[in-house]
Amino acid sequence: MKTGIHPDYHPVVFQDANTGSMFLTRSTVTSGRTITWEDGNEYPLIVVDVTSESHPFWTGAQRILDTAGRVEKFRQRYGNRVRPRAKGQ
Repeated sequence: MKTGIHPDYHPVVFQDANTGSMFLTRSTVTSGRTITWEDGNEYPLIVVDVTSESHPFWTGAQRILDTAGRVEKFRQRYGNRVRPRAKGQ
């Protein structure tokens, strides 16, 4: 491996902003914020919006979207117009 061309790869703590859960991993990302980890060492802290602790795919939680309201709003705006198809379609 060539020296001097690779970014610094070091331990970093990531924290989920929604659940507060944290995990220690390695990354090239840097931060001015630090946290003392369970092992007594201080590591950079990166706060992220979503991790596997809060993502609906991993938690099994479903989000209900107001699709009916969106469809009705679309119909009110554009009506039930039907564009004629071109020949051959």
